[in-house]
Amino acid sequence: VLITFVAYVPYIRDTLKGKTQPHAYSWLVWGLVTIVIFALQISHDAGAGAYVTLASAIALSIVFLLSLKYGKQHITQMDTALLVLALLAIGIWLVADQPVLSICLLVSIEMLGFAPTVRKSWNRPNSETLIMYQAGAWRQFLSIMALQSYTFITLVAPTTWFVANSLFTVMLIVRRRQVRSQ
Repeated sequence: VLITFVAYVPYIRDTLKGKTQPHAYSWLVWGLVTIVIFALQISHDAGAGAYVTLASAIALSIVFLLSLKYGKQHITQMDTALLVLALLAIGIWLVADQPVLSICLLVSIEMLGFAPTVRKSWNRPNSETLIMYQAGAWRQFLSIMALQSYTFITLVAPTTWFVANSLFTVMLIVRRRQVRSQ
């Protein structure tokens, strides 16, 4: 939990300085979905490992609010389509009374929400704060280790985010080197 909040300090600082430009759609989807994932984890005895999810939901919501003023303002039609798909999937989740289906939908929504940030960062790799994603991978790994109960429902979200943050970190490093060498 501490890593979550510490990791967001440079991200929020860079956002306020205009160096980092969070994509509002990504952060909106992540904030909404993460609180629901936290509730699912708690209802399936995740224990202390779920506290990282709650801390993430709080931090994600703060960044979303900052993105409204300081974030990337260029929204593409694809970004809007992905947001609509994510919101539709949330609607489907609300009527689905299946925890496994629900967690699959929610994690899929989060990854759809990541698409605008990945697209933006591919084109402008310095528009994100690298350390936040590196710390994100680490905190998800620790979250997995802290789970009280290892089930599909408690494991899928932190595992997916561990992989996503790790891959995104590698992409940012590689793209920054490519941009620098051009």
